[in-house]
Amino acid sequence: MPSLLHHLLFKPVQQITDRPAIIHKKMTWSYSQLAKRVQQQAAALLGNQLKPQQRVAVFLPKQLETVSSILAISLAGGVFVPINPVLKATQVTYILNDCNVSILITSNNRLQSLLPVLANCPDLHTIVLVENEPPTVNIPQTILGWTDFLQQASKQQPTPNIIDTDMAAILYTSGSTGKPKGVVLSHRNLVTGAKSVSEYLHITEADRLLAVLPFSFDYGLNQLLTTLLNGACCVLLEYLLPRDVLIALELQKITGLACVPSLWAQLAKLEWSASINEHLRYLTNSGGKMPQSVLAAIRQRVPNGRFFLMYGLTEAFRSTYLPPEQLDTRPDSIGKAIPNTDILVVREDGSLCAAHEAGELVHRGSLVAMGYWNDPIKTAERFKPAPNHNPALPLTEIAVWSGDTVTMDEDGYLYFVGRKDDMIKTSGYRVSPTEIEEVIYSSGLVKEAAAIGVAHDSLGQAVLVVISLQQPDDYDETLLIKHCKTYLPNFMIPAKIVVLNSLPKNPNGKIDRNALAQQFTTIF
Repeated sequence: MPSLLHHLLFKPVQQITDRPAIIHKKMTWSYSQLAKRVQQQAAALLGNQLKPQQRVAVFLPKQLETVSSILAISLAGGVFVPINPVLKATQVTYILNDCNVSILITSNNRLQSLLPVLANCPDLHTIVLVENEPPTVNIPQTILGWTDFLQQASKQQPTPNIIDTDMAAILYTSGSTGKPKGVVLSHRNLVTGAKSVSEYLHITEADRLLAVLPFSFDYGLNQLLTTLLNGACCVLLEYLLPRDVLIALELQKITGLACVPSLWAQLAKLEWSASINEHLRYLTNSGGKMPQSVLAAIRQRVPNGRFFLMYGLTEAFRSTYLPPEQLDTRPDSIGKAIPNTDILVVREDGSLCAAHEAGELVHRGSLVAMGYWNDPIKTAERFKPAPNHNPALPLTEIAVWSGDTVTMDEDGYLYFVGRKDDMIKTSGYRVSPTEIEEVIYSSGLVKEAAAIGVAHDSLGQAVLVVISLQQPDDYDETLLIKHCKTYLPNFMIPAKIVVLNSLPKNPNGKIDRNALAQQFTTIF
């Protein structure tokens, strides 16, 4: 069985060389073609002075070069950093600098958006474009077109020795205090995740998975990895409209589809071709609670499809799943632990909760990440000794303390209660209220600002920003929204902005988010 990330590709190549591995638009790459490109690209990375465990960022939508880059970086001994293609230049720059990225793989149009900030990235020495003709620009980095990059393949330098506990990836997720946190994942984390999900979804080489979620999202990345593990086919889709997803399901005869609640809600409103029900074998949800009305509508459209509800966090990938046969009897449950994982519900003192007693969900096992990059304080807060650690063991086992409050029934099924921090969960993303507030303040248009999440049927939570003004007569909401759109991706832009004379404060003089959450239970 594979133990390293790139083994997921090279293991099945030996048996299924001509089977389709990746489909993007009208292009199909077989496993043998993908393997050849990955080997060539890994050699080119080494030829461009990539050292073991150095970070290589991939700032691209889902396309063939994105897939080959992820695997080539792994084969060359580097650490891949997938950057969500919807992020703006300031956020991309933060990621590039936070984990000291040395090589960036992107496209010409995305490079144009980054030009004003690249001088502020001292560790970045090479930019590789997926197009062949690089632009003539005045920046400190070397820019290579795709063909020139591949021609720099090193034939002398051997690929470095890698083991499964080495770093493989850093995935950035929003933190409650503002800047995104880089979750460090090992080869073991990623491979174990692919094996575990494949086990309960029963993925085989006959499956065709539709990848609609970004690879910067652990849930989206896993679609690719489970496909490669089992020698199946992954169809890449950058959709503009929800109907594009339905067209791809029918045209490509997709057998597996993973979405977040906001996308499921949009798909539930559309008419589905009856033929989709003939081949769509399973459907999964993660990234937030699935509204029962949406779930019922989807199940009605695909009665033969088996729907799996899943819960997870980037720090431990997936934690639980609810099998389809439990949907009607336990509709509010997030399920039980996925294979090869132990999920505990504990009190603040670390003791185990009784049945139906609310406590923090703690995840232990080989999916536990390696901590947060360059952030020992936050790492110590979230990655702590397992509650049931055996004191006879010489080394302490580390578990992930999720920050989510849950209960467990007598049969071991878990139920989500809420979060312990202020994070907003919208469109499948964890969003930092502080990150939104910093952009609001930078506009110079407000005196006080607080971002909160408000329950929303399709988004999970919608972003509500409550502000007070220094100069009410000069306030222009259109200008403030335009400022947000300049510096924030779409999923972080406020759905509504409310103006108050002043914001409520707690005894310490800080803005009282709990009071605002109680005041604004809805925004429509």
